[in-house]
Amino acid sequence: MSELKLYGLIGETLGHSYSQRYFKQKFAKENLKNYDYRNFELSSIEEFPLLIDLFPELLAVNVTMPYKEQIMKYIDIIDPQAQEVGSVNVVVVKRYDKKVVLKGYNTDIYGIEVTLLHTLKDKQYSALVLGTGGAAKSVKFVLNKMNIKNDFVSRKKLDDVKYLYQDLSKRVIEEHKLIINTTPLGMYPNTDFCPPIPYEHLTNKHILIDLIYNPAITKFLQKGKDAGAEIVNGNEMLVLQAERSWEIFCSE
Repeated sequence: MSELKLYGLIGETLGHSYSQRYFKQKFAKENLKNYDYRNFELSSIEEFPLLIDLFPELLAVNVTMPYKEQIMKYIDIIDPQAQEVGSVNVVVVKRYDKKVVLKGYNTDIYGIEVTLLHTLKDKQYSALVLGTGGAAKSVKFVLNKMNIKNDFVSRKKLDDVKYLYQDLSKRVIEEHKLIINTTPLGMYPNTDFCPPIPYEHLTNKHILIDLIYNPAITKFLQKGKDAGAEIVNGNEMLVLQAERSWEIFCSE
């Protein structure tokens, strides 16, 4: 019997994630025997080295919130783009005798960029990025690459945050026709929550993008839809970044 080829997802809580189902279906469809993909919930990132030790068959992991930034301290070799963004969501585990080398990548960038290209269709927008975590950094990197003016929105005043939520006036919303939610607000099972923006100022000229894909229509997106805005969930990004992750898994 062939040796098990194990992959997985690490995060704090993973009940919302479709990644395991996606990869298990992929393995079955492509008739990849002895391949498995598991969820590994870690209460803190400090548990990550132990995970690597406990599962010697583990070849790579995807990384989700809140560890995309925190995990970087454990990575031996970081892809230049991931280093520039400051966020890693793919870790490849290379084992040489007793030595383990960890290589970090960011496939969120690819998923976000393709989704934005499909959505914006060369139209010019200014963007509000809700949140400041690893996913938000990837979004900002892509927006800058596409020459789209963008500003961070957060609950806390940080150096790179232009607006607090309470600063979002009608004028600010009117000036930013693209609003991207990178926070977990509204994610299953806490579907009654949404970022505290003034939804009453949204119009049919706005585009709302939510990186969340479970549920398919979050409260954030529903409020945008009710205002006539175009809405996009995170499903396309999930598939795109997952397939790019798989390309990295197979090339290493």
